[in-house]
Amino acid sequence: MRFEAERWLNEALYDLETAKILHREKRWNAACFYSQQAAEKAAKALLYFINQSPWGHSIVKLLERFSDSTGEDLSKLYPKAMELDRLYMPSRYPNMIPEKTPHEVFDKTVSERAVKYAEEIIEFVRQRIKKGN
Repeated sequence: MRFEAERWLNEALYDLETAKILHREKRWNAACFYSQQAAEKAAKALLYFINQSPWGHSIVKLLERFSDSTGEDLSKLYPKAMELDRLYMPSRYPNMIPEKTPHEVFDKTVSERAVKYAEEIIEFVRQRIKKGN
């Protein structure tokens, strides 16, 4: 499963780069969504790394499954994962925001934070997979 973990981590890195491009172009809501996707794929890479099936979209739940299986304390990542989980739907769908659309309500501050949190989760995953060699 090491190969599969690396594939998912590589895709997470690609999504993170996409989020940065979107942020730079002031596509705040899309940058938030791609940040969430990047962190989700990184969390799934962790589960592949320990030979578990990575089902679901909640980054928190994926990290909890990893923590439960390995005993590693990931509590410092949970608040960041929760923030990214909250972006999954409202960053894309107009009916998730009353009387506005995602591109109207997401801003630079939220986008910057999303990119930063995705970077931190991905870096944790990268180090953990590297350490597991």
